[in-house]
Amino acid sequence: MAYDEGLAQRVREALAHEQGLTERRMFGGVCFMLDGNMAVGISGEELVVRTGPQRYVEALARPHARVFDFTGRPMRGWVFAAPAGEDEDADLRGWVALGVAYARSLPPK
Repeated sequence: MAYDEGLAQRVREALAHEQGLTERRMFGGVCFMLDGNMAVGISGEELVVRTGPQRYVEALARPHARVFDFTGRPMRGWVFAAPAGEDEDADLRGWVALGVAYARSLPPK
C-alpha cells in the first residue's frame, strides 16, 4: 500500500528538531521513531498516532480520530487520524506532539 508522501514530508518537518529520529517502513507505510520507539506513522492517507494507554480515550475523542485496527483487531494506545483531522498544520503538530510525548516517555531501544 502506498502512503501519502506529502503528509510524510509535513511530519518530517514537524519532527525536524527531534533528536534520535529515524524512519522505518511499517503498516504498509512509514513510521517515525524516536530513539527506537514509534511516535507517529502514515498508512495510506491516515496518520497513525501512538498515544499510549493514558491518553488513548482522550485522543479518540478528538475530531476525525478512530480506533487503530490495522489488522482487524483494535489496538489500545494507537489511533488513526483521518485526513480531515490533519489538514491544518496546527492540527498535525498537535497529533505529532501527542505521539512524541508518548515515545519520549519510553526508554530508548
